This record gives sequence, structure tokens and C-alpha cells, in this order.
Amino acid sequence: MNRRIAFIGAGNMASAIIGGILQSGLTPPENICAANPTEEKLRHLRETFGIRTEQDNRRAAEGAELLFLCVKPQMMDGVLQELLPVLSKEQTVVSVAAGKTLAYFEERLGSKTRITRVMPNTPALCGAGMSAVCGNEEMLKPENEGIFQDILAICRSFGGAEVVPERLVDVAGQVAGASPAWIFMVIEALADGAVACGMPRDMAYRFAAQGVAGAGKLAAESGKHPGILKDMVTSPAGTTIQGVRILEEHGVRGAFMDAVIGAYERSLKM
Repeated sequence: MNRRIAFIGAGNMASAIIGGILQSGLTPPENICAANPTEEKLRHLRETFGIRTEQDNRRAAEGAELLFLCVKPQMMDGVLQELLPVLSKEQTVVSVAAGKTLAYFEERLGSKTRITRVMPNTPALCGAGMSAVCGNEEMLKPENEGIFQDILAICRSFGGAEVVPERLVDVAGQVAGASPAWIFMVIEALADGAVACGMPRDMAYRFAAQGVAGAGKLAAESGKHPGILKDMVTSPAGTTIQGVRILEEHGVRGAFMDAVIGAYERSLKM
């Protein structure tokens, strides 16, 4: 690929993406620049990845072929106003901001700008992310297929990625993006239960975390319906089915459904 890439915003997600790019050898460190107002974060990126850093967004963006916007949604208006004078038609804008639509970017940057939305999640930090990807009409023209495939390759360098219609991006952003926070709560609760039964806490966290990680890997790779996988664990009159009964009595399934719907509805207002 060997493209010049700039990151506006240098938080955890930018770090995860940069790490995936470099580990996969998609482009060398000297082709990557990250901008952030906090020198401490920039120093960390320089020391960790050997990339160039800037505190000035415009300087970072100049000359970049792919421009990743890794800032919070409420900051996006100001960042786009700042960058507009230096953006060129040769650049492709990639947003990782929740709730900011392709139309939002086209209204501010022009419909002829190549724009891609990427919704990754925090497991990208350990190379196990899942990203939803969509592009605007300009991005999806046949002559830009190579650029779009390079963006997909970047997303797959830190986990899985799937092209989805834009109407599903925010849904994907919650079911994959917000769900790690809820699963961390599940891990903590499972560990608390194990501690209540006498297991040391550090050991309880390890068993709970690996149990959840293994279940996720099996669900992703087996091709079997989650209900079938559940049935494989729940033997007649066994221990697991009693736990399933208790979870159902407490409405766990409905609570998770409501969490996804609530987070999705909130994302549409951002």
C-alpha cells in the first residue's frame, strides 16, 4: 500500500489503528503523522511507533493521502473548519466519529470529496476489533476501488471489518462498539460470583475473561447459531441450564436488547 496517512486526534483508537498498520507492514512509520494538542500523547506515539507528530492539525494533514479523523463528534465541526483550507481533491477523508453521517461530511467538504466512515471498537487495542465500513458515492466509484480496499486493509490490520450500508453503521457501532463496556460488566459480575464462592479475585477475573473470550471466538468462527452453541453447554438437569433459568428470570436478554436500542438512539442525536 505504502500510502501517506495522517491522524487528527491521537487517542486510544488512533493508537490502535497505527499499531495495526505498522504491524501489518501496510506503510512504514515515516509515512504516518499524528496530530494532537497534548504533547504527552504525541511523545508516547513517537516513542512507541517512531512516527512523525504535530500539534498543528493543518501541518499534519498536508500531503496525506488518507486523513483519519479520530476526534470526538462534538469536536468535528471545529476540526473540519480548521482543515478545509488545506484539504485537496487527492485526499480521502476517513471518519471514526459516531453519529456523523456521510451527508454531514459532504455538506462541509463537498460531494466530490472521497469520504469513508469507519466504526471500530476498543478491542482494536489488542488486534481483536470489529469495524463497520461504508463510503460515499464518490468513494465507491470504480476508479477509487483501490483506495477503498486499502482502507479495508487498514481496518483488518487490527481485527475484522465488514462493508455495511450506512443505515447500519450506527447499529454496528453499538452492537460491536458499545458492547465491550457491557461485557466488561458481565466479566466483573461473573468474577464477583466466583469470589463469593471462594475463588481469589485475580483468578476469578482470569477465568471469567477467558470464558467470555472463548465464547466470542467460538461464536465468530464456528458458523453455528448462538442458540445452538448455548444448547451444546446446557445438558439436561445440569448446572448451566439452572443459570440460564435465573438469567431469564432477571430479564438479562431484554436488558441487553434495550441497551443496544438505547445506545443506537443516542448515537443518532450526536
